[in-house]
Amino acid sequence: MAIYAEKKESDFQKVEPGTYVARCYSMVEIGTVETEFNGEKKTAKQVNITWELPEELAVFKEEKGLEPFVVSKTYTLSMHEKATLRKDLESWRGKSYTNDEVKRFDITKLLGQPCLLNIVHETSKTDPSKVYVKVASVNKLMKGQEVAGQINPTRLLSFDKFDWKVFDNLSDWLKDKIKSSDEYKSLIEPQVVNAEPGNTEKNNDEQFSDLPF
Repeated sequence: MAIYAEKKESDFQKVEPGTYVARCYSMVEIGTVETEFNGEKKTAKQVNITWELPEELAVFKEEKGLEPFVVSKTYTLSMHEKATLRKDLESWRGKSYTNDEVKRFDITKLLGQPCLLNIVHETSKTDPSKVYVKVASVNKLMKGQEVAGQINPTRLLSFDKFDWKVFDNLSDWLKDKIKSSDEYKSLIEPQVVNAEPGNTEKNNDEQFSDLPF
């Protein structure tokens, strides 16, 4: 007699590891939440950025037909020189920011912008049966490289003008994370938390070829 431990494959379709052309279509301000790194807990303001892969299509729901794979990455909302967000943006635009440029940077300029994503698969440290899709790096397109037009509608959620319709259509995981933020608690019960909402006015007038960010 034997007792076997088996790895169950998820029904969730994952894009294969590799480098893909992509376009940013979603920007969701999570707010100030508690995080943990190397056993140390702290609070940080976060944002979730999502890209679509217009050349990688699959049927996720029969009624919707072919749709592009999408991948997301959550960042600490910081332009500090050591921040992951700043590093990814600099490799995306192909040059470093000046000190003046990073003093107050509107990241909604990323919406609609194309790039190259290096995607890898990462196994969960706590559950080896779970494999996650991870954005390892974000880079500038190669010279002359083209990207198909945007497929998914642009999605923007920020606390300066909270859109409940957008919020209701987010994944449960993302909604729960937003609900844990100081900004959300302040939105629901202003007397409980006095948190200032983020200031992210949408400005997407520039053409992607100019890389305005």
